Amino acid sequence: MKNDPQIVDLPVTRKLRILFMGTPEFAVASLDALIRDEQHVVAVVTGMDKPAGRGRKRRTSPVKDYALSQQIPVLQPEKLKSHDFLAELQDLQPDLIVVVAFRMLPEQVWKFPPMGTINLHASLLPQYRGAAPINRVLMNGETETGLTTFFIEKEIDTGKIILQETIPVDPDEDAGSLHDKMMHTGADLLVRTVRAIAAGNPPLIDQAALVREQAELKTAPKIFTEDCRVNWDQETGVVYNHIRGLAPYPAAWTILRNQAGEEKILKIFAAEKEILPVNEKPGTLLADDKNALEVACRNGIIRLTRVQLEGKKKMDTAEFLRGLKDVSGLRVV
Repeated sequence: MKNDPQIVDLPVTRKLRILFMGTPEFAVASLDALIRDEQHVVAVVTGMDKPAGRGRKRRTSPVKDYALSQQIPVLQPEKLKSHDFLAELQDLQPDLIVVVAFRMLPEQVWKFPPMGTINLHASLLPQYRGAAPINRVLMNGETETGLTTFFIEKEIDTGKIILQETIPVDPDEDAGSLHDKMMHTGADLLVRTVRAIAAGNPPLIDQAALVREQAELKTAPKIFTEDCRVNWDQETGVVYNHIRGLAPYPAAWTILRNQAGEEKILKIFAAEKEILPVNEKPGTLLADDKNALEVACRNGIIRLTRVQLEGKKKMDTAEFLRGLKDVSGLRVV
């Protein structure tokens, strides 16, 4: 399915009425690609405005900001099953709903358009079904991932696959850089998918057949705060993958304890690994008081390069160490 020239060069033979659903920056690239491809986006559905920052001012979603800049109508329903929202669906009469980084849809919504509802998912389904595929792929040390467009069905991320695109994962890539790379590749894949649907001949693959061929099916469940805590008593590569898979958001963390027993959370936004013989116990903090801040693991060290101590701003290691009176008694736990 990758780079099929018959799909890449497919002419737009019919302008579908598209209802786009998405909220974060990742979805903006896809919406922009549809607009630049002159697809007919009749409206956008996005998340509610939320208070943010010290002033608690209402913050709009990136998708809403982009849609308003393009004079596309914006809907922000609190409940997708509400009578008002379902009535708006009736008024819009979309041929197709396109979903990119949005919440789960009730059945009466995804079944509404005559040509179905499609989703762009950031993995090569059926692998890494779930809410956090970009993070989980890196945390598991995968060397490749990809994107999938598929028709939504009742069970999450299980519908018939339309197109897929494979993406190599660089060994030192973090979730932020992989997110940006996948965001733009996914936008192109989505346009090709919509063109194939409009032409009436989208390629379809049943995921059930692929599941039977996979030796192991890995999932991508939502990441909670406790999932981000670093376990230093592991091999260095495992710890490194954990950190980069959570950088820059939601960020790996550990507890920094001083000689007095006081503890603060230390978030880790960037790190390096080095495999070498280590005599120190895993979790031992090694520092030279000037530039280097390292933590021992089973078969090497993790060198912290950008951190944030609870109550402080993000900073590189040198700046962080300058703010400490004494590092000799510090430990990570």
